[in-house]
Amino acid sequence: MAGSYPAYVELWERGELAERARRAVAMLADCALCGRQCHADRLEAEHAASPGVKNKKAPFCRTGRLARVSSAFAHHGEENCLRGNRGSGTIFFSHCNLRCVFCQNYEISSLGEGRPAAAEELADVMLRLQARGCHNVNFVTPSHVVPQILEALDLAVAAGLRLPLVYNTGGYDRVETLRLLDGVVDVYMPDFKFWSSEVGRELAAAEDYREIACAAIREMHRQVGDLTLDEQGVARRGLLVRHLVMPDDQAGTREVMRFLAREISPDTYVNVMAQYHPAGQAFRHRPLDRAVSGREWADAVAAARQEGLRRFDER
Repeated sequence: MAGSYPAYVELWERGELAERARRAVAMLADCALCGRQCHADRLEAEHAASPGVKNKKAPFCRTGRLARVSSAFAHHGEENCLRGNRGSGTIFFSHCNLRCVFCQNYEISSLGEGRPAAAEELADVMLRLQARGCHNVNFVTPSHVVPQILEALDLAVAAGLRLPLVYNTGGYDRVETLRLLDGVVDVYMPDFKFWSSEVGRELAAAEDYREIACAAIREMHRQVGDLTLDEQGVARRGLLVRHLVMPDDQAGTREVMRFLAREISPDTYVNVMAQYHPAGQAFRHRPLDRAVSGREWADAVAAARQEGLRRFDER
């Protein structure tokens, strides 16, 4: 933070925010913004199509020049340190750069439920969440729409936006793109989904998920450090990692926790999540066709503690 304002205000004041937005939008012409690096030309309108698009140059994320927004509201179901008593101002973006077969937001991530939003509209959404009293603006599934976020943010800051920004991602983020967000994002909240390359390939069409996520989380921590809270216990700045416990330890929990404790920080704030249940196409993939047991979740938390982590979301 710079004084009483988020750090992005200083970037905006000296024109750096607008410059980063310009550079990021230009990158859409040969898109390698996320871990997928599909090199599609997303500036052409035809590439903003639907899941059935036939063009071989269509982006993996199925998103073109404009971001698609599924919903925006004050979310009271996020981690305690994000929702506080007024809610986290979540903006859910449609589509995704992963293909998780168990996705609990399948209609949004795979079917593209939502509508296109120009920069002015997206900026207005941020300002409305601030007017509602939300503690932060929480970008959900933002990896493929970083350029659109930056250009909307430049407009929103000019109109008075001063809330901390949360980057709520699946973890399949490219370091080069994250560097555009240095000094912009206050709280990074990545998932660390899988450790095994085989599992990443089978469940998310991302064999290199572990390598991409490890590099991304290192860069996120370099930018913002360990999570810090204000006097009300609301997140101000830092890294918060989510990890979904999966049936038969498909996620490789111990290895993930060992990486966080040894290569990031033993003070990494972690949410070990117990809410896995079959969704999307999970019923076609055993053992994902059942919920996680209480014992599996308890074992996952025990493994995290044994590996040296000590800060957990306590819901």
